[in-house]
Amino acid sequence: MTYENILIEKENGIAVVTINRPAKLNALNKATIEELHHTFGTLEHDTTVKVIIVTGSGEKAFVAGADISEFANFSVEKGTVLAAEGQEKLFDFVQNLKKPVIAAVNGFALGGGLELAMASHFRVASENAKMGLPEVTLGVIPGYGGTQRLPQLIGKGRAMEMIMTAGMIDAKTALNYGLVNHVVTQEELLHFTKEIAARIAKNSSVAIAKAIKVINDNYTDGVNGFASEIKAFGECFGTEDFKEGTTAFLEKRKPEFPGK
Repeated sequence: MTYENILIEKENGIAVVTINRPAKLNALNKATIEELHHTFGTLEHDTTVKVIIVTGSGEKAFVAGADISEFANFSVEKGTVLAAEGQEKLFDFVQNLKKPVIAAVNGFALGGGLELAMASHFRVASENAKMGLPEVTLGVIPGYGGTQRLPQLIGKGRAMEMIMTAGMIDAKTALNYGLVNHVVTQEELLHFTKEIAARIAKNSSVAIAKAIKVINDNYTDGVNGFASEIKAFGECFGTEDFKEGTTAFLEKRKPEFPGK
């Protein structure tokens, strides 16, 4: 697939996916969502990639929302399909990806942009980052998982206030709320995030994939996360990564995980 709105760089087991629509502040239109779906799916099956970083081009925006011009005249039925397809193709897809996805939030992360960052497994922000869900100013609500993930990350009360006021919070507040894990300068953002990714890449990709699933299970209705943990823990004992990890520990050397 040829990408018009996505740039991909791969080095040392880390893939950096850059949303590249600077004239639109990297807003998510239908084509970009399709490209991101294909990109994440391809990288998930790329054995050379251990960790994925997603960011936006330029210094102004990570993703400044969805492209409103595409859905301004939608009917109830079309609006419902828009949310359902978007969640399936990108936001739920990213959350449940077997490989870690880190959002490097540079500048504005609004609406669908914040929803993409929240769907990622965790977030690092630049000092100039601004985050918010302004959908109610347009007469709609967040439709790409924002009403569900934001309360999980920062608590019900704060999420209610952010969504109902449509206000933005700065990086320092996002850090205080637990919405992002780290705040660094704009210049340091990618380097700092790559350092975290490099530490992750040294570990067992099989174990990490199981950890992602089990953690997500805790937030899935009808699923017992503790039971999922027990099952996944046991399954680890049958992997080559487990054999390598325990052997390396006993031999007092660094493991070389085969990813199997």
